[in-house]
Amino acid sequence: MKKKMCRVTAVFLTVLSLAVALCGCTGDKKGKSDTSITIGIPQDIEETLDPHNMVAAGTKEIFFNVFEGLVKPDSDGNIVPAVASEINVSDDGLTYTFTIREGVKFHDGTNVTAEDVQYSMNKCADIEGGEPMIPALSNVSAVNIVDDSHVDIVLKEADNDFLANIATVSAAIIPKHNEDPAANAIGTGPYKYVSRSPLENVVFEINNDYWGEKAEITNVTWKICANADTIAMELEGGSIDMMAHLTSAHKAQISTENFEVLSGTMNLVQALYLNHKFEPFANEDVRKAMCYAVDKDAILGFVSDGEGVKIGSSMYPNFKKYYDQGLADAYPHDTEKAKELLKKAGYENGFSFDITVPSNYVQHVDTATVIKEQLAEVGITANIKQVDWDTWLSDTYVGRNYDATVIGVDAAQLTASALLARFVSDAGNNFTNYNSSAYDKLYKETFALTDDAARTEGFKKCVQMLSDDAANVYIQDLPEFVAINRKYTGYTFYPVYVIDVAKIKLAK
Repeated sequence: MKKKMCRVTAVFLTVLSLAVALCGCTGDKKGKSDTSITIGIPQDIEETLDPHNMVAAGTKEIFFNVFEGLVKPDSDGNIVPAVASEINVSDDGLTYTFTIREGVKFHDGTNVTAEDVQYSMNKCADIEGGEPMIPALSNVSAVNIVDDSHVDIVLKEADNDFLANIATVSAAIIPKHNEDPAANAIGTGPYKYVSRSPLENVVFEINNDYWGEKAEITNVTWKICANADTIAMELEGGSIDMMAHLTSAHKAQISTENFEVLSGTMNLVQALYLNHKFEPFANEDVRKAMCYAVDKDAILGFVSDGEGVKIGSSMYPNFKKYYDQGLADAYPHDTEKAKELLKKAGYENGFSFDITVPSNYVQHVDTATVIKEQLAEVGITANIKQVDWDTWLSDTYVGRNYDATVIGVDAAQLTASALLARFVSDAGNNFTNYNSSAYDKLYKETFALTDDAARTEGFKKCVQMLSDDAANVYIQDLPEFVAINRKYTGYTFYPVYVIDVAKIKLAK
């Protein structure tokens, strides 16, 4: 579901985007193995350990180290072989033949077989009749075993994005003999899942039988962090060695003597997402008025010291071929224009609504706070409703029971469709209930194209249409700050929402 915050991914969606909080524990590192690392994460993982049912970007972000698909993304955004060592595609683009890599073992010591691949792909594509976690996998018509080392995946229609769509935790290869994947995480990745203490931590250990380059850090503890105000103290005090998704305020508090602070972007679309199912957000003029009322520059200055990147649609800058920076200023801050549009829409005296925000994501709470003040200037009253992450995920994202929300949506897969498909009116992850027959037609026609230039142009038109319709109040791709103790090196940013611990080494 990178890059996934919550990057909601496929829901959300890796989500997909995310501010951080910190553990309420203290203590030092005395007696700790020098091949261990403790990494802070902003919220607990989901209850399920089944990769095909993981929804939250923050969960998939860390289980990237445990689960692998037939292919996976690298840090440059390329799709590379993983459990499969070779891929061949038929001339008509409908049949993908995967050669299973020799010697790949599951974490329980058993060899990966063609039956495991068939089982996994049938399960995550939900061929038996449900809705797949990756919507694009509804295009899979059959998964056939050719022989002990080869599996064919047959598509209903040619899809240039197919490999990118399965390069994710949501399409992981898991053992057929695992009777309870929701409780037993058995993958093929460089780390094994060991244990979970709810609201406290998740523990991984090195997979010494990994088929690829072995990790160096032996033990990984993901410490659940709940208090954003204590992050710097916890880092300096030694309770954690590393934390990603830091705010600019956190960055300013961290000693560069003991920690290296790395800068990147979160690869997500932060926005005030509007539920089109309800008035007044079904009214285009109201949505446009809100876009004019919001001052993005002021938000960036308050939330990220101006280090974020303004965006104007559901595409972030690292998708260079589809991204249009000009859209970031499609609705320049103009309170008088906003008031005119509200009057035209019949809301001359404004209206009231709730902004539901997950309380553990500081950047989103801060963004909502600024938006509330700005909307008040045009007569709109926004009430901020902070909820815990599980409540946001179940009620807002899945249940769609909300007026508006501030969150960051990531791509999950390295495709434009991963960001744009969710706005098709009948998409299972269309949590904003955006409904446009023109958009549906354009997206579906574009998706069916096989020529890359034509597809690129079509997807850019989709991005433009979301801006023209003011589908949401788009804000920024948030800056990504990572603090890592100087005892370690090798942290690498990905264009999707993952933390790759296998690249982290002990500093020499």
